[in-house]
Amino acid sequence: MMSRTKWSSPESREATIATVERETGVSKDTLRVWERRYGFPRPGRDSRGERVYPPEQLEKLRVISRLLDRGMRPGRLMGLPLPELLQRFQAQEPAPPAATGRAAPDGLTPMMDEAIGLLKSDDEVALRTHFARVLLRLGLQRFTVELVGPLNELVGEAWARGQIAVSQEHIYTEQMQHVLRQGIGSIPPGAQSPSVMLTTLPGEQHQLGLLMANICLAAEGARCISLGVQTPAWDIVHAARRQGIDVVGLSFSEALRLKAAYAMLEDLRARLPAEIEIWAGGKLWARAPRPVPGVRFVTLLTQIPGALAARRGSHGRRTEKS
Repeated sequence: MMSRTKWSSPESREATIATVERETGVSKDTLRVWERRYGFPRPGRDSRGERVYPPEQLEKLRVISRLLDRGMRPGRLMGLPLPELLQRFQAQEPAPPAATGRAAPDGLTPMMDEAIGLLKSDDEVALRTHFARVLLRLGLQRFTVELVGPLNELVGEAWARGQIAVSQEHIYTEQMQHVLRQGIGSIPPGAQSPSVMLTTLPGEQHQLGLLMANICLAAEGARCISLGVQTPAWDIVHAARRQGIDVVGLSFSEALRLKAAYAMLEDLRARLPAEIEIWAGGKLWARAPRPVPGVRFVTLLTQIPGALAARRGSHGRRTEKS
C-alpha cells in the first residue's frame, strides 16, 4: 500500500519525482532512464526546473510497476495507453494461494468483503470500527496472519481493476496501520531472545509488512525495536551494535526490483558482524533464485515461529560450547 500523495503544488496537482518513486516503487534513476530510452514518462518542469508528473502519468506508472512485478518487460508497456495496461493486468491470473500463502480462510471472506464495501463508501470511521471489531473477534495474531495479508492483496486488485480510487487505497493503508500500531502497543514488551531490529532499506516505503512482522515476533516473546522505513545501511549497523541486536529484520515489497534488493542485502550483510543475523521478509523473496550467505529468507508470517526457534536453538548450543 502507498502513503498519501504529496504534490508539487495545490494548483498543479503534479507529483514530484520523489512522490512518483514513493507511490510506484520505481527509483528516480529508473524513471530518468525510461524517460530517455522510451520517451515515457514525460514530466514537465516546475518553477525551479525540477521534474513534475501529471496525475495520469502517475496512474500509468503505478500499473506499469505492478505489471513488472508479474514478469513483463518495460519496453513492451511504455507505449500502451492506461486502459490497455489495465486490461493486461486484469487478464493475468494471480498466483495461486498455495504459492503466495495469502489465501484467507473461507470464514474470513465476508469480513474482507465488508471491508471493501466500507472502503468504497469512503467511511473511514466505519472502516476502522470494522477492523477493531474483527480484531476483537479473531485476536491480534489471527487478525494479522490470516486476514491482513489477503486483504492487502484484495485492495490492490480492486484498485487495479478500477473498483476503488487511489485515495481509497490510501484510506485503507492509514486505517490498517493505525489498527496494527494499536495492537503492537497492547502487547507487553518482549523479554526473550533474540532481540530483533525491524526496518526497511532505502527505496522501500511500505510499512505494513514491518508492522505485521512486529506483531508476530512480539507474540512469540521476542524483543522488537522498530526503526521505521528507509534506514541507510550504515545507520542500521550502528544501531544494531549500540543496542546489542541479535537479528536485523528487513521487509521487502514487490515494488523493489530483485537485482537491487540483492545488492542492498549483500552490502548490509558485509557491513554487519557475522553474529548478527539478517532475516529478509516479504513476497519478493518467494521468487529469489539464489540464497545469500548469512541471510534467512522469511517469505511468510507463519515461518516466523520456526525462525525464532532455530535462532534460539543455535544460540543455546553456542552458549553451551562457550
